[in-house]
Amino acid sequence: MAFPDFANVVIVGAGIHGLSSAWRLAEIAHEKGKQVDGQIVVLDKSGIGSGASGIACGVIRNNYYQPAMRELMAHSVNVWESDPEAFSYHGVGYLQISCEAMRADVSKIFEEQRNIGYESDFIEGENACTSYMRGFFGDWQAKGITSILHEKRGGYSNNTRALYGLAKKAEDLGVRIITGVEVKGFESNNSTGAVAAVETDRGKINCDQVIIAAGPWVRDFWTMLDLPEKISIKTDEGDLRDNIDMWRFWQLEEGLLSINPDQLLTNDGKIPPVLHVDTDAPLFSDADGSLITDKLWGIYYKPDWHFNGIQGGSAPYKVETPVSEVQIDPYGPSSPEFVSGPEFAHMWVSALAHCHSRFQNHIKYYNREPSGGIGCFTADSFPVFDSFRENAYVIADSNHGWKMLGVGRLVAEEITGKSQSLLEPFRFSRFEKGKLHPTSNSPFPWS
Repeated sequence: MAFPDFANVVIVGAGIHGLSSAWRLAEIAHEKGKQVDGQIVVLDKSGIGSGASGIACGVIRNNYYQPAMRELMAHSVNVWESDPEAFSYHGVGYLQISCEAMRADVSKIFEEQRNIGYESDFIEGENACTSYMRGFFGDWQAKGITSILHEKRGGYSNNTRALYGLAKKAEDLGVRIITGVEVKGFESNNSTGAVAAVETDRGKINCDQVIIAAGPWVRDFWTMLDLPEKISIKTDEGDLRDNIDMWRFWQLEEGLLSINPDQLLTNDGKIPPVLHVDTDAPLFSDADGSLITDKLWGIYYKPDWHFNGIQGGSAPYKVETPVSEVQIDPYGPSSPEFVSGPEFAHMWVSALAHCHSRFQNHIKYYNREPSGGIGCFTADSFPVFDSFRENAYVIADSNHGWKMLGVGRLVAEEITGKSQSLLEPFRFSRFEKGKLHPTSNSPFPWS
């Protein structure tokens, strides 16, 4: 098939947001009695899921301290639940297991989940929490846990299968997905500044609308669109802080314990909820007993038969390289710089042993193949969903992306003329207006 010279919509990125945007745009076209016939084009320089979506751990949760994030996640969980088979979605639920320092935050999340009708239970007190966890796992031994938020919805999905299921939905409606095409820049309409064409290494595609859904590469497309690399942020006190980097990168710490996933089944042989533990209990090495940290730390983990092991991660760390100098390619496990190292393996497996006696002396089972990657975060670590230069819509998910399956559908509605209230709190203007999202006590920058 010939390379197109025109498309109504060009979407950059064949990950969770690009594909979900294409799917909903195609649905809207069909609802209006129009045929898509390749007029919605998704471009990716490598392939479907070759970026952050392809290495995602696949966790889907509502556990957010920020009201706007909670409502957006509730919407996205509805989309995940709409076709579990196509999305390889496992609705096993989610456990946020926390120490006293986070109890008030998690209690607030629970109350506000109840207000929006998102089903969850809240357990308080150290003895009650221990009893609750031993109802799942007889060998539970973490100390100092004083609250548990048990979300009955959410869980995880197998990312590769989910992405190809999403791609099929889009292609069945006439979307054209073209891989191996690198976007080099944008041609502007001289009179309005709107994007008139997308320039690629295979030629130019004239278009009416562009959607940037490029994950960690959003920094580069932001520059191509001549958007500011430095911004001003109004603080809660009303002060305006200037010359703040719009973007920052964090190293994502994830890995795999190569054991039979059945070893993390519950007492009654069922798949457990996804587990997330945040605690300030001292963490000691399971290898030599040395102190790893006495500060607040966190891990998440789940049994995963797709990867044939126990998969999960810990809090990321900030990349100190100047933003403009960070080398995103090669991405993920292929990177010579941004992969999880032996320090992560030591900490994460020791943390598993801290929680379950079944994982003691298991460091030898850690999968040493490269894992992890980097995420591109906004200045406040929360997403930006907004339109620029009249017809260039930027989906900058700030590494919250995988669970946000519903965002692409909302963006498609906005592009076709229906403003979406769930996206309003994530406009770029919030920085200068001081309409920032509240921050929690979690060790994770995205909670």
